[in-house]
Amino acid sequence: MSAPVAQKTISVEVNGTTYERDVEARRLLVHFLRDDLDLTGTHVGCDTGNCGACSVIVDGTLLKSCMMLAIQADGASIETVEGLGTDGELSSLQQAFSEHHALQCGYCTPGMLMSAKALLDENPEPTEGEIRRAIQGNICRCTGYVNIVEAISAAAEAST
Repeated sequence: MSAPVAQKTISVEVNGTTYERDVEARRLLVHFLRDDLDLTGTHVGCDTGNCGACSVIVDGTLLKSCMMLAIQADGASIETVEGLGTDGELSSLQQAFSEHHALQCGYCTPGMLMSAKALLDENPEPTEGEIRRAIQGNICRCTGYVNIVEAISAAAEAST
């Protein structure tokens, strides 16, 4: 007979909407977002915190959601890639990614966008070096990063 799994009720605000759910104590935030809230834009890549595909912003801090338990987010405000656009319109950052061809397969794109958003929220006029440092925790196997850096730079210029 297996031992009962500990559960806790948590309340989180995700992209402006408050959710209250019972979650297993061992459930990762990435699986809570994807499986419990059906916010599948946050991707599961490596499950080790290396690839950055699961990056989200929790209380203003960029975090890899595969490295955080859902119960640790209790009471937090979380931003995911689904929260970037409004009313079906792309955000200026998403538009810059499209215009600069900053994606190919798209698997890393949600994490790249969230890393870029966190950077631009903190530093609206980053240098190329600052952009490269901000996305260094995100692995892209397709683009070579050049177009991603250009897109983030263009988004920064458009917002100033």
